[in-house]
Amino acid sequence: MQVQVHTNDKIQGGESLAQWVQQEVSSRLARFKESITRVEVFFSDSDGHAKAGGQDKRCVIEARPAGRQPVAANADAPKVAEALNAAIDKLLRGLEADQGRARDKNNRETIRDGEQP
Repeated sequence: MQVQVHTNDKIQGGESLAQWVQQEVSSRLARFKESITRVEVFFSDSDGHAKAGGQDKRCVIEARPAGRQPVAANADAPKVAEALNAAIDKLLRGLEADQGRARDKNNRETIRDGEQP
């Protein structure tokens, strides 16, 4: 599973932030590592350094399961770490739901492959 981290110019962290995010995402999504080809994480700060507090840090995370449509989630929080954890929690629920749709009631793969005609 490849993890890519993107930030806007108002988020500080660089390589250390990217390594931390890669570790967090890899460990939290470990049970999906065989089915997910890539995860992209986008951080942004809507207020920049203008004021402190508030829900100004945003994390958007998108997972790409092999052969399925991408699953995305987002979260806003006062800190980058809180936004990432909340977004991962939402993404996990989305991935579980997507995986459930890909299986029938007997836990077998369905004939649906997630691609639109």
